[in-house]
Amino acid sequence: MTAQPPADRFSAASPQPKPGILEIQPYVPGKAGAEGVAEPVKLSANENILGCSEAARAAFAQAAGQLNLYPDGRGTVLRQAVAARYGLEPERLVLGCGTDEIFALINEVYIAPGDNIVQGEFGFGAYAIGARGNGGEVKLAAEPNYRIDVDELLKQVDERTRIVFIANPGNPTGTFVPKDEIARLHADLPPSVLLVLDGAYAEFASDPAFADGLDLARGAANVVVTHTFSKIHGLAALRVGWAYAPAAVADAIDRVRLPFNTSIPAQLAAVAALADEDFQARSLAHVEQWRPWLTQQLGGLGLEVVPSAANFVLAGFPARPGKTAAEAEAFLASRGLIVRGVAGYGLPGHLRITIGLEAHNRALVDALADFLKA
Repeated sequence: MTAQPPADRFSAASPQPKPGILEIQPYVPGKAGAEGVAEPVKLSANENILGCSEAARAAFAQAAGQLNLYPDGRGTVLRQAVAARYGLEPERLVLGCGTDEIFALINEVYIAPGDNIVQGEFGFGAYAIGARGNGGEVKLAAEPNYRIDVDELLKQVDERTRIVFIANPGNPTGTFVPKDEIARLHADLPPSVLLVLDGAYAEFASDPAFADGLDLARGAANVVVTHTFSKIHGLAALRVGWAYAPAAVADAIDRVRLPFNTSIPAQLAAVAALADEDFQARSLAHVEQWRPWLTQQLGGLGLEVVPSAANFVLAGFPARPGKTAAEAEAFLASRGLIVRGVAGYGLPGHLRITIGLEAHNRALVDALADFLKA
């Protein structure tokens, strides 16, 4: 247990963080490399394996002549592009340095000491970090069969609940909550509770039962929907995300949002990426081709593969020594294949694997076959 700051921070021998900060487990990203491997294949961060739009790359390069300028703090050009693409009111949009910043801002605005957020037991770690950083508590709802269960979420909601966070599709599970269940959850939540629907992987979910929540949010006073340019658009390095929020919520967030939080190159590249629907279609088609193949191949090796609506799959490994997920992760790394261990999400027996190029996917299956029969 990490030591807590002294009760009297003003008489301490050195500056002390406020209570609770040192209890937060920092976010640990997926590994990017392996010792002794010069050029590993990175399948650990759910990045777009096709890269990004050529138009976005050109827009980024053209922005080099503006590096001496502050960006438009409102991100007007990007705000207008998103609004036009999705049929939204631009004044209800909030731009962020990735959606991670937006989650942090929502927690900052709505969580006070003693308040709580509710999320699934395997929910994205950034939600909890933001809540705990503001003195809030985190209540975890069971996810039977690796799926968000609306009734389990509602069981955790109490008079101090301020936010319910749902990644839809989920990370790291890849499962999704049908739109009818999202509507039921919203109907049963107190109007004082903010429902945040994280759509980082929404573009990869093509099941007719799925919806990202924008239609629900249009007429609701307590629903926020977020999207990112990091996944389908392949702009993870530029850190651009957006939220569609009720006007009052957007106004409150903008009061604490840092000025100039999205750069000129990021804004212009994002606008170009949004317009390149051909690249988005190719990215989706690639995932739809190889996601079922990888699911079938891993299942054929005897692994438990969670049905995914995202650009990755979650595979479960045996608990017996020599065949565990941690040992499989190390074995794959020795073959130059970097995947994501998710023990930090409460899934020590699983690995999350990004859908790669054909050669990557085949190499991964071959390597796991060798590992499991060794």
